Amino acid sequence: MTDIDVLRVFCGPDGAGGNELGVVRDGAAIPDTAARAALAARLGFSETVFLDDAAHGTVDIRTPSVQLPFAGHPLVGLAWLLRNLGRPPHTLRPPAGEVDVRFEGDITWVRGRAEWVTARRTERHASAAEVDQLPAPPPGEGWLYAWAWQDEPAGVVRARAFPRRGDSIVEDEATGAAALLLTHELARALDIRQGTGSQILTRAYPDGTIAVGGRVRHADVHGETGAG
Repeated sequence: MTDIDVLRVFCGPDGAGGNELGVVRDGAAIPDTAARAALAARLGFSETVFLDDAAHGTVDIRTPSVQLPFAGHPLVGLAWLLRNLGRPPHTLRPPAGEVDVRFEGDITWVRGRAEWVTARRTERHASAAEVDQLPAPPPGEGWLYAWAWQDEPAGVVRARAFPRRGDSIVEDEATGAAALLLTHELARALDIRQGTGSQILTRAYPDGTIAVGGRVRHADVHGETGAG
């Protein structure tokens, strides 16, 4: 049996929203890549993260259909969980590279680079209402981050995310990597309101790195059998 923590990542200020995340704290319990892929597909979350080496922060991130070199939502969630367990990390290490971690009040921040975000496209719309009216998913192929200014002077964005990769995720509730990419393109800090109630905060730094932050809530814990 493998314990899986289920979190909601990038919750709104009122605790609503948030994208569900599966966290396998003992990645060594599921060393086989095929078994990990099967577990991620069975859970059906946007991502499931496996902590392979707690001392070094080495992680493996998987969607229901692919492995990812970097993703903001699982790293923010895992960092928050480890802090709650009394082991706050300073660095996490997904395949893309070293990710700095910082905690400010109830916001957990991770810092990455736009070049780590692959095969995703942003698309600007005329208004937040236009974004809200999009079908899920919109016609077309490839990962799409549809956005519009909700309050441009304040840096508030309305966004929706559509992986369009043929798996069980039709629309992603809150997407850290896409938020990082949009922040890079706009070269400014953003307050992104995504999905049905999620909030993603971002900051751009002179060295080209971008921080993505948000609130996390502990949704549930499940025992999975046959995962190893």
